[in-house]
Order: sequence, then structure tokens, then C-alpha cells
Amino acid sequence: MSDVRTELLGQFTDEHAEVLLDRLEAAGIEHWVKRTGAFTRVLFAGDWGTRVFVDTERLDEARQLADEVLGT
Repeated sequence: MSDVRTELLGQFTDEHAEVLLDRLEAAGIEHWVKRTGAFTRVLFAGDWGTRVFVDTERLDEARQLADEVLGT
């Protein structure tokens, strides 16, 4: 098990998450995802898309990558 502490980067559409995860991987930023299933999406409106968690020490860098992916 890793000793890396993570923090929520954000909740993204599945499409944006796939692009972002590729960028995080390329940058060597450790990350984890929580994907919601179809059943959960139907019952819980706030549980849509994919939540991405990243290494706390590289959060600022990960935010920049997320902004690039989202075009903001």
C-alpha cells in the first residue's frame, strides 16, 4: 500500500476524466479514481461522472492539467 496522501481534484465527466487521467499519467502524478455506476447515477443526482483524487503534494500541478483539459 502506498503512503501517498491524496486530495480530491474534482468531479469530471467521464470523457474529460479519461483525457485528464492520461495527462496525469504522463506527468507522473499518482492518482486514483472513483467511478459511479449507472444505478448510482439514477438514484443520486450528485453522484455523476468520475471523481479524481491526486497526490496532495502535486495538487497545484494537477489543477493546471485539469484546467487545460477543461479549457479554462
